[in-house]
Amino acid sequence: MHHTIRSLTTADLDRASEILGLAFADYPWTDWCVAEDSHLERISSLQRLYLEDMALPHGCAYIDDNVHGVAAFLPPHAPAPPEEVSVKIAELHGDRFDRVMAADEQLSELPIPQGAWLLATIGTAPESRGTGLGAALMKHGLAELDRAGNSCWLDTATERNLPLYQRFGFTVIGQVALDDGPTVWRMHRTS
Repeated sequence: MHHTIRSLTTADLDRASEILGLAFADYPWTDWCVAEDSHLERISSLQRLYLEDMALPHGCAYIDDNVHGVAAFLPPHAPAPPEEVSVKIAELHGDRFDRVMAADEQLSELPIPQGAWLLATIGTAPESRGTGLGAALMKHGLAELDRAGNSCWLDTATERNLPLYQRFGFTVIGQVALDDGPTVWRMHRTS
């Protein structure tokens, strides 16, 4: 199946955050660090904040023409979110925000390749899984990074994702089992 990928715009934010909310609704990381009440809405709102306040102004974000998949990449020195956005992020994590803070401390021990961009998020609507849309988004984003000579890193909390990312040239450069949480693998791909 052929997928046409284009840059994400502000007009896409509602649908893009909905897609990513659905994509991450049962993901080990979000299950662990996003409060259970209104779980899907919290994840969708978090994804919207990251897209609107981080990816669009500072990085690159892509969506398909059928609006079923999204990917976002951030540059190595993207600024931290503004204070009001950080407050919203904490509120959306709810009673599990302390887990995010503890995880950040543990994950800071893993290497981040110098000058590498971050694959911040990638996901497809459930009805588009298995159609090659995720691969098309990944290929498009990585091709853009390759053109500029940029490498890429990511974190994943699902072991079954490792072979998928390895097909795109990523290799595991570290992993950590979070206290009372999932294992996170850090992966890197050179341009």
